[in-house]
Amino acid sequence: MITSDAEKALRSWFTGRLPEGLYTELVNVTVDREEITIIGRIAAPELPADASDAERRSAAEGRISEFRERTREQRMQVADEAEHRYGRKVSWGAACGELNVVFTNVSAPVMTRLRQPDRRVLDTLVEAGVARSRSDAIVWCVRLVQRNADTWLADLRESLEQVKHVRNQGPDTDQAD
Repeated sequence: MITSDAEKALRSWFTGRLPEGLYTELVNVTVDREEITIIGRIAAPELPADASDAERRSAAEGRISEFRERTREQRMQVADEAEHRYGRKVSWGAACGELNVVFTNVSAPVMTRLRQPDRRVLDTLVEAGVARSRSDAIVWCVRLVQRNADTWLADLRESLEQVKHVRNQGPDTDQAD
């Protein structure tokens, strides 16, 4: 797990390292054990005031697609440096208007042991066509929890930050007696 100070330093590194003008604003830097995801805002295309929501979405999709292709080399150079420096893969995304798109994400395997009642839940989701496999069913369940428990998860993450803070104030256990 990355510490709060280390995460702040990582975010600051990206703020300083990203090429000038790549994004109009750095929206989010998300870090976990395997991956760093960078999402920045890009300028929305100019549209008439009476443009529909579908037109705005389509224009934003086109702008993001253009941005992705045009900046690929720059982003990959930064990613190579960051992967060497931080030992994590880097994923990229863009926000344009109301649309957020992440171009790539690391698909990290997670091992788990499930008892029969839990496996039956996954099998029901597969049989119902909600998911193609047990693995997809687990992803579906995680996303359902994310969507319905954002406040609870935010409170839990905040509590973990407090635990880290208190733990860091304790004695240094790395020193020999």
